[in-house]
Amino acid sequence: MRIQTLIMIVVIAVLVGVSFVLGNEYAQTQEKIEKLEIAKQEQRAQQEIDLEIERMKGYIDHLPDDYEGTGYVGWQEAKQVSNHLYEESDGLFKKDWGLFLTLEAQKREIDPFLVYELLKVETGGKFDPELVGPETQYGHAYGMAQFMKNTGPWIAEMADLPYDDEMLFDPHYSIQLSVVYLDFLYQQYEDWDYALTAYHRGIYGLEQYIEDNGDAKSWYAVEIQENAETTGLVAYDQ
Repeated sequence: MRIQTLIMIVVIAVLVGVSFVLGNEYAQTQEKIEKLEIAKQEQRAQQEIDLEIERMKGYIDHLPDDYEGTGYVGWQEAKQVSNHLYEESDGLFKKDWGLFLTLEAQKREIDPFLVYELLKVETGGKFDPELVGPETQYGHAYGMAQFMKNTGPWIAEMADLPYDDEMLFDPHYSIQLSVVYLDFLYQQYEDWDYALTAYHRGIYGLEQYIEDNGDAKSWYAVEIQENAETTGLVAYDQ
């Protein structure tokens, strides 16, 4: 009787051990399968990103051959932001503009909504790439980002981009210059009130504004930052 009981215990122990091993192997196999599926999805997504970048190169003449996005997560964010900006602007701000703007902003760790709201103010909400600003003592400002001909060349050089006056009317080129210039100003002042007011008034104009008002909180800087925060909250809440 004792021998039979002992045998039963041994058999049960063996079965439990085998079940544990098989269960563990099954779990490991499932984990490997899941990892492979994720890897496949990421690979397919990266292939789609690469294809989209190649398409972008087809209609953005000044992009270098080695232009890259910011990875899968960054690309998904760029698509989400692009769709929202298109809707927020009632279709005036094209989806490829929003996609390119967000990718460029991501590279320099700038809020894409800040750039968008700046372009919105500069164009009076029309986002017209062919816009020519009113005449001033320094001349006209051109394009969506409203650069003057005495400012555009050195910003383009800083961005390692070619320059021609007519390129200021290229929306992608104008967007890229605006991101580069904003990054330059923020790196210099480390304050968005200063950076945005300098974008609007020029560096010497910023100094004069501070002298007259005691700070850099111009209506331009405040409006852009407040609207960027609102637009961003709505976009990411969708």
